[in-house]
Amino acid sequence: MARFIAVRLAATLLLLLALSFIVFGLLHLTPGDPARNLLGPRNPSPEALAAIREKYRLDEPFLRQYFLWLNDVLHFRFGTSIRSDTPVTTLLADRVVLTLQLALMSFVLTVAVGVPLGIAAAWRAGSLFDRTVSVSSVIGVGAPSYAVGLVLLYVFGVWLEIFPVYGSGDGGLDTWWHLVLPAITLAFGIGALAFKVTRTAVASELQQDYVAFAYSRGLTHSQVRALVLRNALIPVATSLGLVFGFLFGGTILVEVTFALSGIGGLLASSVTFKDIPVVQAITLITAAVIALTALAVDVLYYAVDPRVRQRGLR
Repeated sequence: MARFIAVRLAATLLLLLALSFIVFGLLHLTPGDPARNLLGPRNPSPEALAAIREKYRLDEPFLRQYFLWLNDVLHFRFGTSIRSDTPVTTLLADRVVLTLQLALMSFVLTVAVGVPLGIAAAWRAGSLFDRTVSVSSVIGVGAPSYAVGLVLLYVFGVWLEIFPVYGSGDGGLDTWWHLVLPAITLAFGIGALAFKVTRTAVASELQQDYVAFAYSRGLTHSQVRALVLRNALIPVATSLGLVFGFLFGGTILVEVTFALSGIGGLLASSVTFKDIPVVQAITLITAAVIALTALAVDVLYYAVDPRVRQRGLR
């Protein structure tokens, strides 16, 4: 187990390093000058431009800029925002918490709705219920999150006036109340995927010979159901683990739609401004959450499935 974790962790670190370099390079190639963006539309003096470029090390060659940034990250420093002149860690502190809250609420909704529906549909394969939910899941997968968000905003925020239409509230329960519609929006498509994965896993187990053998041995329906669900748990659990990582990284459109002050909205505006330190930090944090979630899923898969250990999966 220790060797398995070490190999996976090393691969994760290499992935994060490669991703950080790619994003840094893409930002370097995009048009626009952060120094000119900061000084506004007026014609700045060469001295003012030079001072800003020196302050944020924009006058350094590309590779030196990257390695200076990487050295700061290794010392747990993410630099200073070019746009707000605020330490990036300070800028992200509250926003990361809000995005994490949104991802957690969406994940709970995904599991609470998608998994039970998938189990019920698999046990009633071919029924009207199964066909109805399956068709609905196709719509859920294909519907853009911003379109779902706008519909929910109009119906439950403007028309029925049940939920707030924008913002993240004043903290505590008020923040959670503001996150209900964004969480439903985010969970709409992901819940459809969770339904499909669960239905497929349970339906596949129901086709196995041991189910007929269990009934022939006199096991009750409840006992057979528990046996099937236990065997279907592995693919469902691993898929749901990856879903959480995707939820954390997929909040950008939802946060922009609902005017939430999370890292998604900050990332969108920072890319436009070419605020390199902020974009790099958000990208690295998001990639780390997704990569570490995938690592945790791999470890869980290795631990609960003896077939993986027997194959010596690396």
